[in-house]
Amino acid sequence: MQSGPEPTVPEEAPSEAELVDTEAQAEVVEGDAVTSEEAAVEAAPAVEAEPDYKDQWMRSVAELDNVRKRARRDAAQSEQRGVARLARELLPALDNLDRAIKAAEAHPESSNPELIGGIQLVQQELLAAFSRAGITRDTALGEAFNPHQHEAVAQQPAEGQAAGTVIEVYEHGYLLGDEVLRAAKVVVAA
Repeated sequence: MQSGPEPTVPEEAPSEAELVDTEAQAEVVEGDAVTSEEAAVEAAPAVEAEPDYKDQWMRSVAELDNVRKRARRDAAQSEQRGVARLARELLPALDNLDRAIKAAEAHPESSNPELIGGIQLVQQELLAAFSRAGITRDTALGEAFNPHQHEAVAQQPAEGQAAGTVIEVYEHGYLLGDEVLRAAKVVVAA
């Protein structure tokens, strides 16, 4: 046997189908590479822009200002509710001072002028304290009947008075600003 170089088998040239298949695989590999690069960029933590500290500070200042305004408003409302509650408790005492003065004036022969003067002084001081707190007495006599401020207890015909006019006040009404603390009890002309 002869030993010599082994005969080489000529390699077959790749067929056209194999060439197309190889190119497709290369594209897939390249496509995967692009996809994997995009995925790597997406998976990497995004570089965040530096926070806008000025905007955050402005928002914080505005929020603090709103909280202060709300606190002032709530405090003012609480104060007004407290004043209204105390005034409602004191109104019967003021009514009793009115009744005492009227009773003393109805019987001047049995009344003591110094006592009447003392009662009137207490009444005036109480009304002045109400006035300083923003509470006013509703002077309904001669005014047109207002169902939001007056409570009609009777209706009577009255000469020289227009219908719906208050002709007598049984019990004074009181207002705290625009709020009615107590409606005046009145007689209305028919």
